[in-house]
Amino acid sequence: MAKEMYLMSIKPKFAYQIFTGKKKYELRRHIGINIEEHSTIILYVSGKVKAVMGEFLAGKVLIGSPVYVWEKTTRLPDSGLDEDDWPYIEGSRLAMAIEVLKPKIYRRPISLAELRNIIPSFMPPLSYRKLSSYEPLYFIVKKLRKL
Repeated sequence: MAKEMYLMSIKPKFAYQIFTGKKKYELRRHIGINIEEHSTIILYVSGKVKAVMGEFLAGKVLIGSPVYVWEKTTRLPDSGLDEDDWPYIEGSRLAMAIEVLKPKIYRRPISLAELRNIIPSFMPPLSYRKLSSYEPLYFIVKKLRKL
């Protein structure tokens, strides 16, 4: 059975840390969408980059209060988390930590402008969203993954 695919917006600094293997956990405010273990997380890099650049495989997913998630993940050796990560989840009702496995940068990233040429209404998610197997972006990502 094919695992789920999610599209996640991420700042360039954190994307770089994921792609270089420094960041082992990605923190998110929990928005009511649970990310399943072994799912593919497609990274849309925001800021000046504005492109779908790569992906990672979701390992363990931890959901709880921000303090609980922070304490559990920062105790792990080489979590890759630092004080810049805390403000993102601070104050949220629930937080989520996603273990980063097998980060991969695409040979050919696809820019926001290119995406909007194909999908005029495309808007990157504020945080993350599930990708449906029938939407155009799903097929674009499938092609990127094979390059």
